[in-house]
Amino acid sequence: MSDRARGRFRVVLFDLDGTLVDTAPDLGYALNELRRRRGLAPLADEAIRPQASHGSQGLLRLGFGITPADPDFPALRQDFLDLYDRNLAELSVLFPGMAEVLGAMEAQGIRWGVVTNKPERFTRPLLRHLGLLERAACVVSGDTCANSKPHPEPLLHACELAGARPGQCLYVGDAERDVAAARAAGMPTVIARYGYLGEEDRPEEWGAAGFIDAPDGLLDWIRQ
Repeated sequence: MSDRARGRFRVVLFDLDGTLVDTAPDLGYALNELRRRRGLAPLADEAIRPQASHGSQGLLRLGFGITPADPDFPALRQDFLDLYDRNLAELSVLFPGMAEVLGAMEAQGIRWGVVTNKPERFTRPLLRHLGLLERAACVVSGDTCANSKPHPEPLLHACELAGARPGQCLYVGDAERDVAAARAAGMPTVIARYGYLGEEDRPEEWGAAGFIDAPDGLLDWIRQ
């Protein structure tokens, strides 16, 4: 019998951007402000949201057609990160219903944590601003370990911090790398379809255990 069937999930781990917190408005502001300073028109929110899970690389590719191989990329990335740092938590909020889900899990004694590729300089201040940092059983950022997702190391490290085996944990994400990392770690994954999936994404091909269309769908996965 699977861990899910036994109701044995002890820890739920969340990706941050597009899964736990809707950070796209603040990321989009930083991108559009950078474009404005370079004489470019702002991009629509609908264009930005699918790239918000892909960090500065995805957003700068969208906003400027630039990749890390371009010699101008490091300076542009630094400008973007500085702008984001100054507006980190102006508009970012938990997805609707997520506060209730976290409260319900805590009431059942199920711990939760965060495993993200977002650098620690942004992760912890954002979680602190939202009143979540001290509640989390673990917080693993993109630069906490030697490797980031899709490598399994961050998820395995989160298991150690939370005191649980991978099979006792459930990972919730919205990107293919989330599923790849969790599968390599031996951890089941559900995909947040309410997150930042783009038209080109094919989540049904990623090998996740299932999908949720809203945060409260997660409760079905952790009930006995």
